[in-house]
Amino acid sequence: MTQPPPLASPPETKPEPAHGYETDPLVARYLEHVRVEKRLAQRTVELYALDLQKLQANARQASVALTAAHNNHMRRWVAQMHAAGRSGRGIALILSGWRGFYTWLGREGLVAANPVQDVRSPRAPKPLPKALSVDEAVQLASYRPASEGHDPFLEARDQCITELLYGCGLRIGELVGLDLRASGQARGWIDPDAAEAHVLGKGAKRRSVPVGRLALQALAAWLAARSQLAQRAQGVEGDAALFISQRGTRLTPQQIRVRLKQRSLKAGLATPVHPHMLRHSFASHVLQSSGDLRAVQELLGHANITTTQVYTRLDFQHLAKVYDAAHPRAMLAGKPGKGKEPLKR
Repeated sequence: MTQPPPLASPPETKPEPAHGYETDPLVARYLEHVRVEKRLAQRTVELYALDLQKLQANARQASVALTAAHNNHMRRWVAQMHAAGRSGRGIALILSGWRGFYTWLGREGLVAANPVQDVRSPRAPKPLPKALSVDEAVQLASYRPASEGHDPFLEARDQCITELLYGCGLRIGELVGLDLRASGQARGWIDPDAAEAHVLGKGAKRRSVPVGRLALQALAAWLAARSQLAQRAQGVEGDAALFISQRGTRLTPQQIRVRLKQRSLKAGLATPVHPHMLRHSFASHVLQSSGDLRAVQELLGHANITTTQVYTRLDFQHLAKVYDAAHPRAMLAGKPGKGKEPLKR
């Protein structure tokens, strides 16, 4: 019995441009360039295409060719996007896509200058880093699960991770890079005798940070649990990583994020906690207690003091709350806590 011929696959069709007219050939060439030669991810190419559709629509509305657009056009289009409610960050991403397109046109000899080069997006307000209060941080660090229904190996490990993230202000990459002991190949390690953590931070810069008493206790408990893993996972004793999974492999940042989120919710915190939130909390609480911005900069491993200065805004928030709650002149009338509104500052 003869088999019927297979149905022919429908020809591939390109999606219609969102603006209702054909994509400019130069835009198509550029998208092919970033896809094939620069090997950008498919999602990135799609985002570039959307940004360049906006550029093409603006140029068409202004009756100007893409290669003839100049600086004033770009500034006008930025102002229009801002007036339409687009955020400064969103405009900055769009400008980045446009800037790359005109850089490519310049290399192809199709434009004499990049019209986006000196165009900047409206400055977006920098959000304050999310930090826990002192009570919330202590609540998380002090959390212990019920004696039944949990793995003591995982509990010892997660407790040590929490103590080091909050007690030392480590980045997640610095934490997962810690090894059991110092060596020429180690990215980081902890010296319990000196109560110091040696880590490799951004820019391959090494620094040492003090490790507190409770973090050292949690580390000792974890090391004792880790030594028992030889019975549960083959090859663990030879693994250099300090923090390992039940299979004996070095923990990944994503695994730690998931475990910390679960732990924070079990501890009763209203907001799920991520590793960098504990770093922010560390910096904010040390600054509140000491007022020493330079010391906080050194502990965090910031190359520039301006990066650390964001925590002074967190510190002022804390001081403002104390003022509103405690100072007699902070309330319109009556005693604090009696439902009166604080004075407008």
